[in-house]
Amino acid sequence: MSQPQAKEDLKDVSSHFSFGKNWSSYLSVVSDEHKTQAAHGLSQLLTPEEISGKRFLDIGCGSGMSMLAALTLGAGEVKGVDIDPDSARTAQELLSKQAADKKWSVENRSVFDLSPMKDGTFDIVHSWGVLHHTGDMDGALNAAAALVAPGGLFVVALYRKTPLCNLWRIEKKVYTNAPAALQAAMRAVYKAIYVLGLVATGRNPKTYISEYKGNRGMNFDHDVHDWLGGYPYESVTPEEVETFMEAHDFEMIRAHTKPANVAGILGTHCDEFVARRLS
Repeated sequence: MSQPQAKEDLKDVSSHFSFGKNWSSYLSVVSDEHKTQAAHGLSQLLTPEEISGKRFLDIGCGSGMSMLAALTLGAGEVKGVDIDPDSARTAQELLSKQAADKKWSVENRSVFDLSPMKDGTFDIVHSWGVLHHTGDMDGALNAAAALVAPGGLFVVALYRKTPLCNLWRIEKKVYTNAPAALQAAMRAVYKAIYVLGLVATGRNPKTYISEYKGNRGMNFDHDVHDWLGGYPYESVTPEEVETFMEAHDFEMIRAHTKPANVAGILGTHCDEFVARRLS
């Protein structure tokens, strides 16, 4: 009789997509325009008064671009953590070059290792497009929310739930475990379909891709790799996020939300939320 298979531990980093390698590659193409766009994206979430002089924690700091944006916008101290050692090294490299005179630190740690007892609390806890990749989004949200100081801000971006999220979860697991050649083929197919979608909606694919700007200053090719590989994968509705915030004594002060295009056929996007801890 065959033995039952052990349930996959989605919090085990060895099962995760290697975001850090993507970020490390991305660092070689970072331009001043990318950095400007990252700062602009963060400024759409936080006012100058909300960020100036504040202690800022970036959970899942990736390339370090959001940390650099926070420093550019006036944060007094920035700390970044990332479970992926390649991401932590990439963030350290970026900030060593771009913010050597600023107060910052980067640690290779999981959100599940953080706690107010060990790390204190922060004026701003920021996690853009990260907590849905931890293998336990609810637990990660709880851990991150606990680090927000009374009166502080919780800034989070999470994938919008669509009818096709289960299919995308399967795709992402396949892509994450696929050899490089198969990943390249999957990217080529996705890009071809994406281009057809642009043409069908009257947009010029060449112009769209050349002028592409992600919310974190990302470029198109790295964003496609990031999307196709983002495993583990969970998603959530805006209503579910609002319920979470209310249950944890947060007041939602702004949200950037929209329905997914064509029910999520080409994927989904991150809805963005800013909530203030009431006590």
